[in-house]
Amino acid sequence: ASCPGCRYLSSHFDGLITTILGYILLAGALIVCHAMASLVKFQRSRRLLGVCYIVVKVSLLVVMEIGLFPLICGWWLDICSLEMFDATLKDREQSFDSAPGTTMFLHWLVGMVYVFYFASFILLLREVLRPGVLWFLRNLNDPDFNPVQEMIHLPIYRHLRRFILSVVVFGSIVLLMLWLPIRIIKLLFPTFLPYNVMLYSDAPVSELSLELLLLQVVLPALLEQGHTRQWLKRLVHAWTFTAGYMLDLHSYLLGDHEEDDNQPNNNPPGRHNNNRIPGLGEGLHAAHQAILQQGGPVGFQPYHRPVNFPLKIILLIVFMCVTLLLASLICLTLPVCVGRWLMSFWMGTAMVHELYTAASGLYVCWLSIRAATVLLSWMPQGRTVIMLKVHEWTLMIIKTVVVALLLAGVIPLLLGLLFELVVVAPLRVPLDQTPLFYPWQDWALGVLHAKIIAAITLMGPQWWLKTVIEQVYANGIRNIDLHFIVRRLAAPVICVLLLSLCVPYTISKGITPLLGVQPEMQMLVERRIYPFLLMVVILLAILSFQIRQFKRLYEHIKNDKSVQHYISFSVNLYIEGKRAVCTLLLLVLRNVSQ
Repeated sequence: ASCPGCRYLSSHFDGLITTILGYILLAGALIVCHAMASLVKFQRSRRLLGVCYIVVKVSLLVVMEIGLFPLICGWWLDICSLEMFDATLKDREQSFDSAPGTTMFLHWLVGMVYVFYFASFILLLREVLRPGVLWFLRNLNDPDFNPVQEMIHLPIYRHLRRFILSVVVFGSIVLLMLWLPIRIIKLLFPTFLPYNVMLYSDAPVSELSLELLLLQVVLPALLEQGHTRQWLKRLVHAWTFTAGYMLDLHSYLLGDHEEDDNQPNNNPPGRHNNNRIPGLGEGLHAAHQAILQQGGPVGFQPYHRPVNFPLKIILLIVFMCVTLLLASLICLTLPVCVGRWLMSFWMGTAMVHELYTAASGLYVCWLSIRAATVLLSWMPQGRTVIMLKVHEWTLMIIKTVVVALLLAGVIPLLLGLLFELVVVAPLRVPLDQTPLFYPWQDWALGVLHAKIIAAITLMGPQWWLKTVIEQVYANGIRNIDLHFIVRRLAAPVICVLLLSLCVPYTISKGITPLLGVQPEMQMLVERRIYPFLLMVVILLAILSFQIRQFKRLYEHIKNDKSVQHYISFSVNLYIEGKRAVCTLLLLVLRNVSQ
């Protein structure tokens, strides 16, 4: 009760904390009852109590692994990054008091993303390193790995020990790659931090739109690129190769498969190339499938143990920590510096949201690295081939820009404006006030709506829009067909959106005044015609769908002979039953009259 954090948690989440404590006490009571049933040899009761204890134990462990651990990581990330945003613990306390549920969810979400990308990096390391180097980490690709079975069989103290070790490891990595780089940046570049992130602002462009744009457009476009993953994999391999030869740990880190490849017929027993798994160069999904198809990865591969092995392992860990620190410094400074430099040409000395600078800097860095690698791959082919490639890529870039202006510019803007008129304005703006529209914010939200609509379309039934989108995805950027996209996708969608915007406006501004209605009624029509027409269109679509379904059912019944026989049998049975009931009633009436 004397701890302020405990008071806050108990005041905001008293029901949740009480429930968790209740389950913990229930697990303890089940253990005691199970021990007592074992002493008095009640076999059925002992089994039932054991099953109940396993259910409670697994539930608590799942809550601890999926709920508590990411939440701890999220809060630790926030605490270590306070100086980066010029925030204090008092600010976080006020944020928690104003919206405790939202604050806890956001921290859990950040921690979950951190754990996910850490696990993805470990999977990439397993593709590069010798099998057996990461023996202390669980292999998530192992088909024999069953987390629920581990939760059932392992005792509680081992789960607690593993949980505490995971918290220490993840927390130490956050200190190394976030807190320490921030301190170094503040020491070397005092004016670089803090980042300009206005979480609470009355600016027309809300930060929610920018964050959605960053999460839905910028990061997926960078992280889903196969080239980015291959670059990271090659970089890790180059670092491992360099560290291995510097410390004489090449055999320990990468194995002897390179020498074995040079002499394929002289492999000694037990020294096979277990690190070469088919499909590793085809992406993470193909690697997973290859591992599963082989019946599980090999857990160990022999290696040559050099002299002073423990000392070299310590030096390797120190070298790895220094590398991670430098990589974190570069990631925290280079994209933001490039983005601020680019934004200075447009905005001058005005303060720009760091989401703009970070996103633009990431894109510029990625494009620069991509262009450099492409030019290096073209140089051995000669000047003529380079000029031909430059011409092809220039034409492809022009087509891509035109398509991006239509699909990522015009359509999201119209979609966001339509959503504003149909949903946001009727709900937020009273009739006696004039709604204000911000095109940039409508466009940012329209991008999110367009992605959701595209995903729902691809998951739905087959129709013309799904066919066109699948064809565009299949063609890709290199085989982009500008005429097909404009004629079959952009033009129909833009026409539908323009009709949805213009027809209600024409009715409310052009036809309604001709009817001689009052100004109040005209204002009501202008503000409510968009949701009203949307409801009409939805009702007509539902009615049309039901009519088509009834027609199909009618045709199916008419063409199916077995259904016809069943219907005729049911009708005959109904008629015979009716006759029997009438005859019985006549007999009863006769008996009553007699």
